[in-house]
Parts: sequence; structure tokens; C-alpha cells
Amino acid sequence: MNPDWRTFLTARGARIGEDGRIVPAARTAAGEPPTDCTRYDLSHLGLIGVAGADADSFLQGQLSNDIKALTPTHSHLSSHCSPKGRMLALFRVVRHGEGIWLQLPRERVAEAIKRLRLYVLRSKVTLEDLSDGPVRIGLAGAGAPRELERLGLPLPAGDNDVAAADGVTVLRLPSPVPRFALIADSARQTAIWEGLEPGSTWGDEDAWALLDIRAGIPSVYTATVDAFVPQMANLQLIDGVSFTKGCYTGQEVVARMQYLGKLKRRMYFAEVASPTPPQPGDALEALGSTSEQTPGRVVDARPDGEGRYALLAVVEIEAAQRGEVRLGSAGPLLHLQPPPYGFPAPAV
Repeated sequence: MNPDWRTFLTARGARIGEDGRIVPAARTAAGEPPTDCTRYDLSHLGLIGVAGADADSFLQGQLSNDIKALTPTHSHLSSHCSPKGRMLALFRVVRHGEGIWLQLPRERVAEAIKRLRLYVLRSKVTLEDLSDGPVRIGLAGAGAPRELERLGLPLPAGDNDVAAADGVTVLRLPSPVPRFALIADSARQTAIWEGLEPGSTWGDEDAWALLDIRAGIPSVYTATVDAFVPQMANLQLIDGVSFTKGCYTGQEVVARMQYLGKLKRRMYFAEVASPTPPQPGDALEALGSTSEQTPGRVVDARPDGEGRYALLAVVEIEAAQRGEVRLGSAGPLLHLQPPPYGFPAPAV
């Protein structure tokens, strides 16, 4: 975390958790929706800076989405896959000046850089961990657009759009309520944080991730590396993969599944009551499944009230249709449903 930002937050009552993350002094209760405008420290997310004359061409040969379609006013999701087409990392990709930012869970930054550097060879490109540099904060709630305008900040028009001015980059993200991520230096973010309405509440990492879950946006964590082909996590439905861009690492497998294979697993939203918190990578069980693999795995899960959790899970389509999918062999039943963007109608 940016040291100046850490000092600023701790001076306002936040504490450092055992895992090194910031814990708000007074945060919203688990599962409580954002207030009129809830603020979030996003230091749990990491940031990779990609720069150099060959930055675009390098990423075009590595990531699942079309870098040529990336503009200063629109971000997108994109995955880095193994040669077998399994996701090793999932990024929010943002064009910034002459370079590109890749945002992902902080726990995956070092390994993602290591993997990408294997393919640099003679390309004129640099990969830098910027996680302790530019500060990231979030705003969510019906009043978030009003707060941005009141503070003189740019307001992106639609989901995944980007607007930048006066050293602040603002991303509008899919969510059940208006939601924005702001990237700027610590001095600028300090002024923004102090300028927010005093009544705005402070949401924690779980609350921010819960908004991703409710929007049907997956993440790849250490526990789920190499577990999912992009289509299993619905990336083809949320502008996370291009099937026309040409070759990239893992492209043959991803394209074959799209055009020649039959998608047998996809990502669902679910709610569950459980005595123990579900974790990314947790195995699911399904009555009647004949798969040689586990019938499904948790992608992400966060508290959604006392003893309740909201989660995203990749599940065998046949098992989901039978409706007998559980957390573990004797765990609670999952109430599966399509994500908010829905599923395409089956081919006839």
C-alpha cells in the first residue's frame, strides 16, 4: 500500500489487519447495500503498469481480449491463460497515457508479472508492480454520481467507461448501484476522500467484492489459478474475450470450445446459508453427476448478512439444471440463478 495513503487512513481510525490490509474503523454491516454514497479503500487490488514501444503488441499476443479495441475512454476485462486455455489471471485493463494498467487481486500481482515476463523475449516492453504507487478508491451508491460532479471529477457515461481529468482516472463499473473506481496519486486522493460528504459510510473489501459478485464479474485468486477456461467464467458474455483478434497464449483451446465444443460448465450466482464461509476454489457436489472432475467450484464468495453468503460458482450445466448442487458432500444446498446479464438462449 502507498505509505502516505496508509498513514492518512490510519490517522482516521482505520487499523492494519493481521494480513496487512486496511480495516475501516466503522464499516457497513455484512451484506448491507451501499448508502447514498459509500466510500471504499481499494488497496486490496494490485496494479501492474505495462509500458514500452511494444506494450500493445505484447499484450495482444498474451491476453484474451482485443487490445486494439482498448481506448482511453473504455476499459475491459481480459485474461491471461495457460497454453491449455485455463485462466492464470484476470485483469481490468485500462489505457493510461502511453501505457496500460492491469488491475487484479493484489495476491496475484507478483506471479502474473513473472508469467507475463516469460513471453517478453525481445519485445520493448516493461512490466512494473505499481500496487504501492497510484492510490485506488471506490464510490458506490445512488449518490455517487452526484458526489463526483460536486467534487468536479469526470463522470463516465456507461459501464466500463473511463474518464480522466486533473490527474484522476475514473472508471465506471457494472454494479446493482452506480459504482466508480478512482485512480490518482495519494495527495489527490486525500483531497477527494476529505471532500466527500461527511455522512458517507465506509465499506470494506468484502462489501466491494460483493458488488462484483452481484454484477456477475469473476476474479481469479491463487486458489482458482488454472481452474477455468474463460467461457466457464462467462467472459464471453461480459466483454472479456475476443474471438476475432488472432493468436494469443491458450487461444486454440478457447476458440475450439467456442466453435467446435459444447460448453458444459458456466458461472452462476448463488446465495447460501452456511455455518462456515465459502472460499474461492471450494469444491461443490451434485447429486447424479458422472463427471470425473468435481461438478463445480466456488469462484468468489462474500458475507451477505448474518450466516449468509453470496457467491459466484462455475457449475456443470446439467447439475445446475437438476438443482442439487451443494457446498461439499454434505453441505448446504446452493440456490443457483443466472447472473444479471443472463445466459444466451440455447441453440436450436
